[in-house]
Amino acid sequence: MLLTLACCFSSIKADEGMWMLSHVSPKSMKIMRELGLQMSKKELYNTKGNSLKDAVVNFGGFCSGVVVSPDGLVFTNHHCGFGHIQALATPENDILKNGFVARTQAEELPAKGLFVQILQRTDDVTKQVNKALDKYYKKHASEFASLENNIKEKMRRTCVDSICLAIENEYARKYPELICEVDAYYTGNAYYVNVYKQYDDIRLVLAPPQSLGKFGGETDNWMWPRQTCDFSVFRIYADKNNQPAQYSTENRPLKAERYARVSLDGFNKGDYCMTIGYPGRTNRYLSSYGIVERMENTNESRINVRGVKQDIWKKWMNSDPKIRLQYASKYASSSNYWKNSIGMNKALRELNVVDQKRQKEQEVNEWAGMNKKRKEKFGTLTTELEKAYAGRKADNHALCFMNESFLGGPDLMRIALYFSSMQSAGSDESRMSWKNRLRQQYKDWNQQVDRETMTALIDNYAKQVEPKYLPCFYQIIEKEYHNDTRAYVDAMFKQTILTDTNVVNITPSQEQISNDMALQCLKSVTQMMGKVSEGIRKYNADVTEKERQLCKAILEMEMDQPHYSDANSTMRLSYGFVNDYTSAAGHQNYFTTMPSMLEKIAQSDKNDEYKVEPEVKALFEKGDFGPYKDKESGEMQLCFLTNNDITGGNSGSPMFNGKGELIGLAFDGNWDAMSSDISFTQDLTRCIGVDIRYVLYIIDRWGGAERLIREIGIQ
Repeated sequence: MLLTLACCFSSIKADEGMWMLSHVSPKSMKIMRELGLQMSKKELYNTKGNSLKDAVVNFGGFCSGVVVSPDGLVFTNHHCGFGHIQALATPENDILKNGFVARTQAEELPAKGLFVQILQRTDDVTKQVNKALDKYYKKHASEFASLENNIKEKMRRTCVDSICLAIENEYARKYPELICEVDAYYTGNAYYVNVYKQYDDIRLVLAPPQSLGKFGGETDNWMWPRQTCDFSVFRIYADKNNQPAQYSTENRPLKAERYARVSLDGFNKGDYCMTIGYPGRTNRYLSSYGIVERMENTNESRINVRGVKQDIWKKWMNSDPKIRLQYASKYASSSNYWKNSIGMNKALRELNVVDQKRQKEQEVNEWAGMNKKRKEKFGTLTTELEKAYAGRKADNHALCFMNESFLGGPDLMRIALYFSSMQSAGSDESRMSWKNRLRQQYKDWNQQVDRETMTALIDNYAKQVEPKYLPCFYQIIEKEYHNDTRAYVDAMFKQTILTDTNVVNITPSQEQISNDMALQCLKSVTQMMGKVSEGIRKYNADVTEKERQLCKAILEMEMDQPHYSDANSTMRLSYGFVNDYTSAAGHQNYFTTMPSMLEKIAQSDKNDEYKVEPEVKALFEKGDFGPYKDKESGEMQLCFLTNNDITGGNSGSPMFNGKGELIGLAFDGNWDAMSSDISFTQDLTRCIGVDIRYVLYIIDRWGGAERLIREIGIQ
């Protein structure tokens, strides 16, 4: 049913949609060809031979990337490789700040814990899931008749999980060397299994200096115009049989079945462009009630708490180079979605998205009321949704602030969480996993910074929630420390075993745990979280079921219109074209050039985020751009805009021209359309990419990496 809904469209917008590569409809292909695609469907996706999908990788489970050479060279964003570059950096050899170039393959650095996945196939298993689910319903029909809806939904979810696990196991037996995952689509109305080959020996090859890879920092994040050279280079290694393997000095570069040709031809306004990658999460079928909850709880807690935390971190990072290195990755990760939440709330309000959703829900009500069967099925949807969201409103607000303030706030609380998880781990493998996470947390921890952070967040949390949501340690602060939060925090750091990094190798006694203030603080937080979560839980099932039904109603009501599934971290294609745009700030050109970069560098005395190394500035001022400058304009073009539909997880996604040649790497969206995860705004939404010619110029002229230029096939 849903496959028909997804494929039989009467019209398609050229610039909206995250489409499954395995199920591109003939009409979609027609539109893409009209826009400039010169490839066949089999050249895009093919399970019996190589195709463009084989050149695109899931980078670490959180980003995208592209294979660009026969020897497994991978391009992704600098901010995608950031954490691994940081992990390889030391104060003595700060490759995060200064950049890194491996002159030979022997110098390429293993990125511990990093993996890439290459999609092998995607199969529709919706009928299989529904058949097993129907069988389950029939078997438990009498039991279901007497249950409340939320209990039914819990049972359904448990059953679906079991069915999906059985399908995964079935595929695992068929493909024992591969990763097989069943994913839900269309808010749980359809299911597909995705089969991946996973490579675990990934090595850093080249990274530009942070001043280029993160040029503009938070000032320019989500903004246009941009000049950020947001790329890094890694390589996939395999065993002697070219198969995935854990790191070994015996491994060799992957002999890639398919890699993307890199183009120096450039592009013009209106030229076809497509991205293929792994977008994380969108919620475009979300109800108006769900959007309001997202704005007031998830987004507001991020904005508030991270704002407090980041101000403290930034102060300390500016005062000490060692602390800057320790907190660089954490700060970048925290601030990215802090600013995203600010922009999303702003855009949702300015574009009246909630009102638009309410209008859509009213259309569903009217459509459902026109037919008795539909009325029975969908007639009370919006009323029930409103009731379910209202029921969990206060608790959800508190839980979001609790998560941000404590489990996502002070490092000591996360250390306590990892330590507790390590102690209670049920297997040696699980214990080692927690131990490694704990060691990594210690590596990037400064106790002075964390004391100030924890003090501020404890005080801030108390201002954001009702007193009934305060964990019991607040009573200790009041009674034993006379409301002096800093005194309480100082005492905690003195009366905990967790400030000793050797704690990863010990098993504490019950007395030590009972007297450990950090572990007891964590316990009081998790107890309160458990209590609040219990209050929310009875409404969650209703929300999930009604949101799924709302999506189903929209699909049925608009059967003659295009409907793609929300992003869910699986491979998607978006298509559109190179394009500028006009916003409240005025008309914006679709590309930037080197003079605009130099103009910002000239402002670096007022803004540190525009500083670059003197040798980089000198290189740019020299103006010797060789084959990398645009043939028509004669300019060194840096970044560009398209109307491709992307979201988080698309970072590092290859941007292809109509021939399937690489012209850029997607790295950001634009501020005016930060609501696009929930509602795509055709006129405003833009994808920001770094021009591949800028990437190659830095590899060549800054890095002097001629071996990589030759490997990529640039003459």
